[in-house]
Formats: sequence, C-alpha cells, structure tokens
Amino acid sequence: MKDIIVVIGTGSIGQAIARRVSAGKHVLLADLKQENAEAAAKVLSEAGFEVSTCIVDVSSRTSVQALIQTATQLGQIGGVIHAAGVSPSQASPEVILKVDLYGTAVILEEFGQVIRSGGSCIVISSQSGHRLPALTQDEDRILATTPAEELLQQPMLQPDVIRDSLHAYQISKRGNSLRVMAEAVRWGKRGARVNTISPGIIITPLTKDELTGPRGEGYRNMLKLSPAGRAGTPDEVAALGALLMGPEGTFITGSDFLMDGGVTAAYWFGELAPISVSK
Repeated sequence: MKDIIVVIGTGSIGQAIARRVSAGKHVLLADLKQENAEAAAKVLSEAGFEVSTCIVDVSSRTSVQALIQTATQLGQIGGVIHAAGVSPSQASPEVILKVDLYGTAVILEEFGQVIRSGGSCIVISSQSGHRLPALTQDEDRILATTPAEELLQQPMLQPDVIRDSLHAYQISKRGNSLRVMAEAVRWGKRGARVNTISPGIIITPLTKDELTGPRGEGYRNMLKLSPAGRAGTPDEVAALGALLMGPEGTFITGSDFLMDGGVTAAYWFGELAPISVSK
C-alpha cells in the first residue's frame, strides 16, 4: 500500500519539508485555498513527486475528517506535516485561537487515530510560544490535555483574559508544543511519533511583506540584534524536519525545537530584552 505524506498548509515551509521526506511516496497537499494547493502541486509534480490536492479548514473537525478519508483512500498515512496557521497581523484573537490552538488539537486527535506504525508528524509552531512567561502547572495541563471541543471554553482563553492577537498567538503556540508533548504518549501506542518545530523569522513571501510593512522596522531590528544576525530559510527548517521524520530521529518524540537564530535568547538575555524582562 502506498505511503501517504499529508501536508496541511502548502506554503514554503510545508513544501520544503515535503521535498525532503516524500521521495517514492504520495504527497497529499491540503490548504484552505484550492489555488494554493494547486500551485504547490505544480511545483512538486514538476520535481518528480506524485501529488494530489485537497481543501481543508483546520478549524473544522468535519473538514479534517474529510481530509483523512481522502488520504486513507490513497494509501496508509505515514507522515503529517502540519504547517497551517494565521499570524497576529492577519487575524483576530478569536480566529487565531480557533485555527492555531483548536485546529492543531483537532489535527493531532484525528490523525493520531490513523497514523501507521512507524509514522511521524511535524507541527510547525513559532518562536512566539517561547516569549510567553511561564504558565502555571494547571494552565500547562489545560493547554496540553483538554479535549479539543472543550478547549476554547476554558477560562484562561476567554476574551477578558486574552489581551490581543499577539497574546492569543503566543498562547496558541505554547499550547501547540504542550499538546504535542501530551499527544506523543498516545501516538506512541500506535508506534508513531510527533514533534514540534518553533521557527523564528523565516523568509517566505508573507515574511517579505511583513519586513517591508508597518511592523517591518521591529522585525528588522529583531534580526539585527539576534546572535545569527539574519532570517532563516525554509530549507533550514526542512533539514530539521527531515531529521525528525526520518530514520535518524526515531528516538525523538514529544519534543519542541526552537530554531530562531537566537532571537529568543536575545529577548530574554540580550539586547532585545524589554525593560521589565532585563531588570
């Protein structure tokens, strides 16, 4: 039976990882917009990959279940690359929580029931989850283990607690890494693995727009004062993704990998530290 790699969110990072791990396999590209999936499919198919496309809305469990049905009709699901999401500059706090937090929980719950033994998943999170101060043990457990359908009802996620879109994004990304850690236990019972990558500023078409947009000066300063002194590339994220999904990463599961060129290090302990943090 054909091994299927499901790519959810067909942007530069999802495509780059898929190119590293999908030789000889069937790639199912799923995106909220059909035109995005088809554009990615053209690139990958011209590079020699066997590709299909599908529409998915990760904030809808029914839509995710339909994606899984499509995938299982093609073969057995051996890999999942979850790279879908919205940014604080794109959406309201409510939409961010629904897509990035709830949507990721649904992806992990649903694919955790069908992933084959030996399969693996990468969730693309963000450096922003590492900027959030420590949560309480109870808050960590809520984000990690609350069933997806009850998650957004939790008091810590209500509008009077979530300050703005950035706060919603940080909570969501912290929640992603915690959820992956918890789900790794359940996925392990199927002989499968799941990990998170938390990239910093990675050069994509959207990033280029943001670097020249209203918040561009802040982003450029962030890169300038980081230890690496530059942005990352999708291929660098893909190199780590290939390690985690491949045979050399079989002892790694439930882990979160921050790769941001040291921006977070500079935020907590360097020149990017806010006054309240540096003191």
